[in-house]
Amino acid sequence: MNIKTILIEKANAAMVAAGIPEGSNPAVTQSTRPQFGDYQINGAMGAAKALKTNPRELAQKIIDNLDVSELAEKTEIAGPGFINIHLKSQFLSKSLEAANQDDKLAVAEHSQPQKVVVDFSSPNLAKEMHVGHLRSTIIGDSVVRALEFRGDTVVRQNHMGDWGTQFGMLIAHLEDLLNQGVDLESVALADLETFYRDAKKRFDDEEGFADKARDYVVKLQSGDTHCQKLWTLFIDTSVKHSEEVYQRLNVTLTRDDIMAESAYNSELNNVIALLKEKSIAVEDQGAQVVFLDELANKDGEPSVFIVQKSGGGFLYATTDLAACDYRSNKLGADRILIFVDARQSLHFNQVELTARKAGFLRDETSYEFSPFGTMMGSDGKPFKTRTGGTVKLADLLEEAISRATDKLADRESGLTDAERGEIARKVGIGAVKYADLSKHRTSDYIFNWDSMLSFEGATAPYLQYAYTRVRSIFRKANIDSDALTASINIEQPQEKALAIKLLQLEEVLDLMISEATPHVLCGYLYELASLYMTFYEACPILKDDVAADVRDSRLVLCNLVADTLRTGLDLLGIEVMEQM
Repeated sequence: MNIKTILIEKANAAMVAAGIPEGSNPAVTQSTRPQFGDYQINGAMGAAKALKTNPRELAQKIIDNLDVSELAEKTEIAGPGFINIHLKSQFLSKSLEAANQDDKLAVAEHSQPQKVVVDFSSPNLAKEMHVGHLRSTIIGDSVVRALEFRGDTVVRQNHMGDWGTQFGMLIAHLEDLLNQGVDLESVALADLETFYRDAKKRFDDEEGFADKARDYVVKLQSGDTHCQKLWTLFIDTSVKHSEEVYQRLNVTLTRDDIMAESAYNSELNNVIALLKEKSIAVEDQGAQVVFLDELANKDGEPSVFIVQKSGGGFLYATTDLAACDYRSNKLGADRILIFVDARQSLHFNQVELTARKAGFLRDETSYEFSPFGTMMGSDGKPFKTRTGGTVKLADLLEEAISRATDKLADRESGLTDAERGEIARKVGIGAVKYADLSKHRTSDYIFNWDSMLSFEGATAPYLQYAYTRVRSIFRKANIDSDALTASINIEQPQEKALAIKLLQLEEVLDLMISEATPHVLCGYLYELASLYMTFYEACPILKDDVAADVRDSRLVLCNLVADTLRTGLDLLGIEVMEQM
């Protein structure tokens, strides 16, 4: 059920019938105030300007041809030509009753589902995941969940950094530790940061080690069995660290979703050969370079995109071009979404332009670089530890749970310690995720423990608590919510406002999916919870003087609110609980 889509289709038909050229924008929006109806069709003004006619007269012609009798009780012209749509209570009731009987709340699957490749998380396996990986991981995961909920086929791609010159250094260090009898699992890679630092120190200071590391790089890239074995050992252990973080974060990435840099190694020579064959890449100072006039600077100098180093080595550019070819031509993707830090915007613009010229991206494949902003500390600088170091993601999540435990300690409940611990985990992890996801993807934001863990305002704890409050009504009434099949009667304005918001879930998900912006779902869930609180105060449910049919109608609304909150939070990767 997408009311906005229905109205757009009907408005388009009415505008054509009114003599407006096909393809004109009907400009359907949600009304901002009840007195302006529930939705508005605002396209008459723009069309009237193009046709040089009176907008109110044109709006009347649109209304005369507008077939909305099954969903609207009234249409009216306001101001210079706005068309206000007042929805029928009967239409809302029937739509909500259908949603109450549907596992997906009457959210339809796409009529033409797409295959969507989503590239997200993508940590470097030489180091532990840090806070810089949080946004890519959780924004990508929430968009993936929404795509699948709407019926698209999603191919997750965790483009992990597992290749390059540093791995010669790392496997050389690993080999020496293994020869000394050090246990890999419990000591050597127990702390990847320390392991990397120790290897780097040896590379910089220890005589002969750097030469050995460089030699191992060449052997690794040439397929040497011994180096490949060491590299695989390192990667397997490193991946386990990432898997632990994914599980703690409640994201859907698994080992099967890894399509790391090394996976494209065998195709890189072919990439360069094709670029040279088509004269897209040319030699410049021994390197293979693509000059992109489309991204020229203000002096008219083309953007320089190096695809192969002078020594023959490959770069991220080469691997990303091979990934384009694999995703578009081999997987047949309709869309490719890539969630990466905004500072890499130029790189991915260069990748797309080059890939399109080379045929690595088909015309039918949409290539959508989806940048995100930076998590900032209270000082307005990128979030760091107190000593200025990188914050490990695992440590951040552990602190979130610890702080949530303290926050919940003061709340009266009959819960066991184990139950409290589980709730603290859900609240802590949920708080971190919602605080991030609720900000526009492209915005930087200030990380603040107090605001994100608050039970007031637009936070995960507020929404989780709102869910438990709704569920408590059914426990108090000793009613099985799954068995509710009562008719819905919408009589009060608070009931109507809540009903309309409940029916806007599909509309919100479509916007979230098209623009890869989870914050719109976060905002919707907060608005829904707020409207529910208003409804709850104005519309008694379990009082003795409430008629049975009114009580049951309102209980169905409550059930739909709970199901929508749970579903929406699940699409954000945030868990709910029955009690707090």
